[in-house]
Amino acid sequence: MKILIIEDEILSQKELTFQLNALNISEIVHYISTVRESITWLTENSNKIDLIFMDIELSDGNCFEIFESVSINTPIIFLTAYSKHAIKAFKLNSIDYLLKPINPKELDFAINKFKTLTVGKINFNPDLYKEFYTKPKIEKAKRILIQTGDNFKYISLSEIAYFEANDKYTTVTTFKDQKHLVNDSLNNLEERLPQESFYRPNRKYIVNIKAIIKASKYFNSRLKLHIHPIPENEIIISRTNVKNFLTWMGN
Repeated sequence: MKILIIEDEILSQKELTFQLNALNISEIVHYISTVRESITWLTENSNKIDLIFMDIELSDGNCFEIFESVSINTPIIFLTAYSKHAIKAFKLNSIDYLLKPINPKELDFAINKFKTLTVGKINFNPDLYKEFYTKPKIEKAKRILIQTGDNFKYISLSEIAYFEANDKYTTVTTFKDQKHLVNDSLNNLEERLPQESFYRPNRKYIVNIKAIIKASKYFNSRLKLHIHPIPENEIIISRTNVKNFLTWMGN
């Protein structure tokens, strides 16, 4: 089985290669990390491979741009960090999808599914998926409504150091280390907050870039955030999100 891996994260490339080699059934023909290189290579070599592992978010765009430039009839297993509810349609035009970090049992299942299916022409329709990656424009917040006892008032984003999810409610901590309740979820806040200033390093926190003192290397290729005011819990960035976070920091 000849395999092409389209994945821009070196660690993810190595992890997938290791797991495929452990199955002892495949030959990695080539690695690609960009949309542009994928179009060039597939135009000339798509008949040389049996299966493609394709990450959705690449360094120069998302993978659906590839299908707008080249016709691909090779079976695909998508790689994604997106939650399952957002990608139900992938079942229609691909062998399977794998959530990162990749679980060896799920990889084995996907490979077996590929081997047992009678694979015909895929007829990939990129328009089917664009709705999942073209989010409606949401007006960005300039202030946040907070609750103090029975009273409500607003607080400017420039005063906020970070948001923290606590069971059924969200707490906002200001740079003066004052804490207030916010009647909104981190998911909704993430959509409304300006991305150039706020980042969600994990499921529990959203952090203002001005609150970040530094990010230090943590074991298992992760990062630890040091912020002020100091939160009750450590803020750890998973290794799969390290590149995204460092890119955001640099921009």
